[in-house]
Amino acid sequence: MSQLQFSFIIPVYNRPDEIQELLQSFETLEGDKDFEIVIVEDGSQKSSKQVVEGFAKKLNISYFYKENSGPGDSRNYGMQRAKGNYFIILDSDCLLPKEYLIEVEKSLKEEYVDCFGGPDAAHQSFSNLQKAINFSMTAFITTGGIRGSKNSVDKFQPRSFNMGLSKAAFEASNGFGRIHPGEDPDLTIRLWNLGFKTKLIPEAYVFHKRRISWKTFYKQVNKFGLVRPILNKWHPSTKKVTYWFPTIFCLGLMLSIFLLLFQVKWLFIIYLVYFVIAFILALFGTKSLWVSILVIPAILVQFLGYGYGFLKSTWAVSVLNKHAETHFPKLFFKQK
Repeated sequence: MSQLQFSFIIPVYNRPDEIQELLQSFETLEGDKDFEIVIVEDGSQKSSKQVVEGFAKKLNISYFYKENSGPGDSRNYGMQRAKGNYFIILDSDCLLPKEYLIEVEKSLKEEYVDCFGGPDAAHQSFSNLQKAINFSMTAFITTGGIRGSKNSVDKFQPRSFNMGLSKAAFEASNGFGRIHPGEDPDLTIRLWNLGFKTKLIPEAYVFHKRRISWKTFYKQVNKFGLVRPILNKWHPSTKKVTYWFPTIFCLGLMLSIFLLLFQVKWLFIIYLVYFVIAFILALFGTKSLWVSILVIPAILVQFLGYGYGFLKSTWAVSVLNKHAETHFPKLFFKQK
């Protein structure tokens, strides 16, 4: 492994306020300051250029504007123009803790891999809704820790809100594809097929704001559900029964409510116990009663959105054998 030279790649779309906060967090990073930041404006109407220029004397930063072609293509665009040999990809709605780069460099020197992922966490300044959704998206009881648990599966699939990729791996794989969301697991699977290794760096977490409301959260998780059967069809070896869990969970919950009409309570009680456990874990983890209460609807929205999307997409692409891009055009960006 040669000397690591990091380039941070950050696509942005109509979010100058987020870039302002993210770049401020770069100023407090500890450790090696010899890194560059590449901001790629993805056809925004609200430009971040002025914000970026305000940091030009403090940070080694480059700004590029391109036509809108989605976050995956924008990351590729940034990596093609970056000077480093190891890229760190972030979403614009993230903040970096001061020890982030130290943890990344330490882990890669101890055990080098060409692709890593880190977890996301909720900053104390986040709203109660953001904290509740963060718990729902990251807790072992809901997602099995796939977004950054130390107990997650051995072959970790990094997520592009906080992901590292070597220049060699980028060049060999051609980077991200046009599907969105789902471009990050697709890239990871292709990297595995090329012989590259991935890993989780638990200490390299970011504060992930998730610009979110109940409506946008549902739309987000619904898209996650829609893309998974497409990825399963592209990469059959990655199919898992666990991907059906949200769909089965929702169908079971509806059945439990129906059975109550006939005084059959045992299934509903199982669900009640599950939500009580989730509430207790959230209360222990967040130390907030209100956040813990919001966790319950967050879990319901997450499972309903993902479960319905997964079932709908499975029926379309696996049963009816529909062409994914033709049937779900909103999941694919046209590259410029």
